[in-house]
Amino acid sequence: MSENAEESGGGGEEYLFKIVVIGDSAVGKSNLLSRFARDEFDLHSKATIGVEFQTQTVEIDGKEVKAQVWDTAGQERFRAVTSAYYRGAVGALIVYDISRRTTFDSIKRWLGELNTHCDTAMATMLVGNKSDLENIRDVSVEEGKSLAEEEGLFFIETSALDSTNVTTAFEIVIRAIYDNMKKKVLNSDSYKSEVDSNRVSLIKDGNTKQSYCCSR
Repeated sequence: MSENAEESGGGGEEYLFKIVVIGDSAVGKSNLLSRFARDEFDLHSKATIGVEFQTQTVEIDGKEVKAQVWDTAGQERFRAVTSAYYRGAVGALIVYDISRRTTFDSIKRWLGELNTHCDTAMATMLVGNKSDLENIRDVSVEEGKSLAEEEGLFFIETSALDSTNVTTAFEIVIRAIYDNMKKKVLNSDSYKSEVDSNRVSLIKDGNTKQSYCCSR
């Protein structure tokens, strides 16, 4: 099977990218995902137990790209369980709550966990969620931007409650994954087999070829 649809000349192929959403409990990860995937928001959503995922399709350069977005539990007691789910991820959103500084202070720990379990070249977005809580803001936009710049991350502030920048955040990450993959495929024949066998699933005519790996 070809590693990308352009080379095969077939119209039945599409890309499947695994993206993880991580961060402390109650920063709004589940609502970010439900807003992106189903345009829903639950004021009474309960803490995620273990891992859940949703799949959303977006179009990039005329091709269908499926984002399989995994929502990981933020509570410490689930971290040993969810670490296995980092494997195969090619993108990540690291989320904090702009009204709770402790969740921002945890970002470097989450980055460390991400780097331990996943490819450091993955597309990663720092997300300051709950921008609708401006009146009780505890982390400035400048602090978020500064940390993102220091760590080489994309940065955006979102509100799952009123939909601000939610789709944009995911689409930036998906586009970055797509562009990185295309660039590497063009520049390296050896990367083509790596993409297909290790990190990206390619679907053709309803048949999925999928093999996740995350070695360091």
